[in-house]
Amino acid sequence: MQDLKVLTKEEKEGLDVPRISEDQVAENSFGKKVYIESYGCQMNFADSEVVTSILQENGYVTTSNVKEAHTILLNTCAIRENAEHKIRHRLQVFTHLKAKNPALTVGILGCMAERLKTKLIDEEKIVDLVAGPDAYRDLPALLDEVSDGQKAINVFLSREETYGNIEPVRLNSNGVTAMVSIMRGCDNMCTFCVVPYTRGRERSRDLPSIIAECEKLFQQGYREVTLLGQNVDSYKWTSEEGQLVNFAHLLEAVALVSPLLRVRFSTSHPKDITDEVLYTMKKYDNICKNIHLPAQSGSNRILELMKRSYTREWYLDRIKSIRNILGEECGVSQDMIAGFCTETEEDHQDTLSLLAEVEYDFGYMFAYSERPGTPAEKKLTDDVPEEVKMRRLQEIIDLQRIHSAKRNEMWVGRKVQVLVEGDSKKSKLHHFGKIDSNKVVVFPKGNEVKGDYVFVNVTHCTSGTLLGELC
Repeated sequence: MQDLKVLTKEEKEGLDVPRISEDQVAENSFGKKVYIESYGCQMNFADSEVVTSILQENGYVTTSNVKEAHTILLNTCAIRENAEHKIRHRLQVFTHLKAKNPALTVGILGCMAERLKTKLIDEEKIVDLVAGPDAYRDLPALLDEVSDGQKAINVFLSREETYGNIEPVRLNSNGVTAMVSIMRGCDNMCTFCVVPYTRGRERSRDLPSIIAECEKLFQQGYREVTLLGQNVDSYKWTSEEGQLVNFAHLLEAVALVSPLLRVRFSTSHPKDITDEVLYTMKKYDNICKNIHLPAQSGSNRILELMKRSYTREWYLDRIKSIRNILGEECGVSQDMIAGFCTETEEDHQDTLSLLAEVEYDFGYMFAYSERPGTPAEKKLTDDVPEEVKMRRLQEIIDLQRIHSAKRNEMWVGRKVQVLVEGDSKKSKLHHFGKIDSNKVVVFPKGNEVKGDYVFVNVTHCTSGTLLGELC
């Protein structure tokens, strides 16, 4: 979700959007300037940091001013139709820049590039370059092709690529929190999802490179890392000695980097999250007690059509284990889809009852968007009327807001430990940070600085934020 912000002059002119790369111009570097925008999931934003590293190693620099860029790269999402519409609209905004500067290169990276391939170049004449998520090492060569007057494309999906030996360049960094990719791709083949087709099959990054990255981040002053994967619970890597490392082992290894380094992860799959992972989380205070556990639906019939590989009962058993092992304070968030193929009112009520039984802290909730090439598009009928989808979605959102407020109210009157991330968005007189269950806390500034751990007395709350005073 995107936070509200005051629009800059450039944004009002349609020349900028939130969450773009900061200037990363290396001293004494005079390479061509690249402007990067990222859309979609955390993995895409982490990939943009890898792209920046690769380009800088090849003489390029990045800029946050699109008007001075020689190359514009959009790192895209294809998970919903609306995500692709945003990119096509954005390309229209850049058309006049290309008209003024025919030498300007425009490239599409990521999942939309992988899904549409050459069709993107055929349909969007402004596009010069198309590169899928496994082709980023080839970007310098692709840009050279464009410089020679050709269109360039690489959408090859790899079974080995993890970018494990590339040190990401941190973009828009607060210097406190960072993302660390631990695996790529997905093997789950949910019927509604394009990820296996746009990011390929699962492969896990080697443990030593992950630990080395986390250690370096800690030495640089970072105090929180989020381990990223489409399904982190299926992480598996085998050492040269034949030792199998699973996700619980990886979590422990990262936690041991330093007790001052907080560890988060996303995303878990209900069929794979194990008690071993939960007990590892309990063992280490610096592993944050927060789990994102997408349900997608509360109906067994719909879950089967989605090929989610678990039942409502299995899912609730996992929630029970989370509560038993990590306690009621552990934050749990969800993904829900309203109006999946053939969803009846009874199915929808099952979803609402699941929400009521679990009482999630937070959720990402969407109306079903049929994606071309998925099993659902090929074999099922998207037959729920749009107005019904939107009504059901609103009911899910309304119930989640009630639960979010209730889960926040349980913290009022308590002392919590907060990792300070920076100034509050509403006031430079306040700092904000998170507790380990991922709740945002806002409080008046004292003598603390970014990266400090402080204790705050929570005095009141909204449905999205805890508010308090330094102890």
